[in-house]
Amino acid sequence: MRHHWVLPLLAAGVGIAAASGARAAGQGPFIIPGIGPETEAAQPAPMPMPMSAPRRQRVATGGSGLGGGFLELIMTGRDPGPPAPVQAPEWRPARQPAYIEQQPRPEPRYQRAAYAPDAQPVSPVRGAIAAEFQRQEVDYRGPHGPGMIVVDTPNRHLYLVQGNGRAIRYGIGVGRPGFEWAGMKTVSRKAEWPGWTPPPEMLKRRPDLPRHMDGGPNNPLGARALYLGSSMYRIHGTNEPHTIGQNVSSGCIRMMNEDVMDLYERVRVGTRVVVI
Repeated sequence: MRHHWVLPLLAAGVGIAAASGARAAGQGPFIIPGIGPETEAAQPAPMPMPMSAPRRQRVATGGSGLGGGFLELIMTGRDPGPPAPVQAPEWRPARQPAYIEQQPRPEPRYQRAAYAPDAQPVSPVRGAIAAEFQRQEVDYRGPHGPGMIVVDTPNRHLYLVQGNGRAIRYGIGVGRPGFEWAGMKTVSRKAEWPGWTPPPEMLKRRPDLPRHMDGGPNNPLGARALYLGSSMYRIHGTNEPHTIGQNVSSGCIRMMNEDVMDLYERVRVGTRVVVI
């Protein structure tokens, strides 16, 4: 009689164990005799962890945020597929800083034409020039070697020595009285349809001259110019072909445009020029 409470307690224990087994087997809620349906103790809901901006973007776009690949397959059972390609940053060429000074370019030894007519200019007065001033190949017995230019001032001829006792002879215009000169020079520069800037000495004599004239058919330097050393003298064409064979210049050697263009193609920078 003292242990009359033991049997009811054992029966309750057996009922609890059976109900727990049924719950584990998925058979629904269990009932404790004398207590009623099981009520699970209320658990506090976990506080949501704040997501970083990249994770929010992955969730918003349907990504799992697990990094993809094998890890996502294990955790979620979904095959994420190949990872999205990473776009390389756009390549931009480096720009040269504006403060870097550009190196000055040396003066060209060959100057291309700013003015270039479609056809070579042909002088309308060539037929009127005496035969001795027409371009021709002649015998040459002088002391100067092949490739040299010889300016015969008294006879107003220019020779390009060819060798084998031959030379090409051109008619020229030379310096008027008081402007003759003689000496040895070299061709320091070549120019096609060169511009003309009268030297100060010429401007004193002729203040009416322009301070500069661009190259062209009206330019007094004509179609080509061969600059002689560092002097102000040149072998050049002319816009006054009727002056060939005369003493008319300020020391330069004038040639017809057709002749100076022919000479220009035959000589190079560094060619020696002797004026006698």
